[in-house]
Amino acid sequence: TDPDLTFSMLHRALSLLVLLLASCAHTSSGARVVSRTDAALARQLQQMTAGFGGDVGSYVRHLPTGREVAIRADEVFPTASMVKVPLLVALYDRVEQGAIKLDSAFVFQDTMRYADYDLSGKLREGQTLTPRELAFLMIGLSDNTASLWLQRLVGTGAEVNRWLAANGFQHTRVNSRTPGRDAARTEHGWGQTTPREIAELMVRIREGRAVSPQASEQMYRTLTNNAWEDVAASVIPPHIQVASKYGAVDRFRGEVLLVNAPRGDYVLAVLAKNLQDQSWKPDNAAWTLTRNISRTVYQHFNGR
Repeated sequence: TDPDLTFSMLHRALSLLVLLLASCAHTSSGARVVSRTDAALARQLQQMTAGFGGDVGSYVRHLPTGREVAIRADEVFPTASMVKVPLLVALYDRVEQGAIKLDSAFVFQDTMRYADYDLSGKLREGQTLTPRELAFLMIGLSDNTASLWLQRLVGTGAEVNRWLAANGFQHTRVNSRTPGRDAARTEHGWGQTTPREIAELMVRIREGRAVSPQASEQMYRTLTNNAWEDVAASVIPPHIQVASKYGAVDRFRGEVLLVNAPRGDYVLAVLAKNLQDQSWKPDNAAWTLTRNISRTVYQHFNGR
């Protein structure tokens, strides 16, 4: 037997085991709740995604009961701007280590500008922002200049990927501007994930299990301050708190959200790739599907 192959298989198996154990729902007392398929909701979502013009993966879990639906949930998809959730976690991991202070000022250089339409891209050479401000811009406004600035501050995508691998995320990775990830970047773009893994990352943040309870609390607050609420979050009643992050490029649309719903928190991830409809109109087919899935899931768990 090839020892390198054996080690690789063992590492993959252990990573999957860590993620599966971590994905068990928790009660408020900390006890684990074993996940089980919600057959009725699964039938609804499978009917909704059948015949869609592209590849759709989704994952839903009702945290108090463990009821879940997984449709192509372990298939790798691009992230587009959803990669900013792992970037946020990596930032707070570096803060926890004492390597970065959230309120230290960092100097902007013109070479860091990604796009003029980014709010941080309007800075002039020599002006400063703090990591706390950059995190707000990255999540709240999906500011790409701020995001790439933070990616560099935390130690590039390699440092983000180190945290992900160490915490059982087998497929979620940063590809852009990351050594050794050129082929993955060509296929998936800035980042990659699966519906199950990006949902699990949101759950860990919600439950205080990402980096530390204190870091998770601050990250969760940041994720609830999102200016982009036109798709999955738009069909949730406005008085319900939602933590979310979306991502979009021509061929991909995706969103992950954790909803603090009246009858218990739930997480939902909907990712769609290889899209036939690559338009940017509000009624884009992937966005319309995502809204419909989000509405169906909310009503399933909370009634109409």
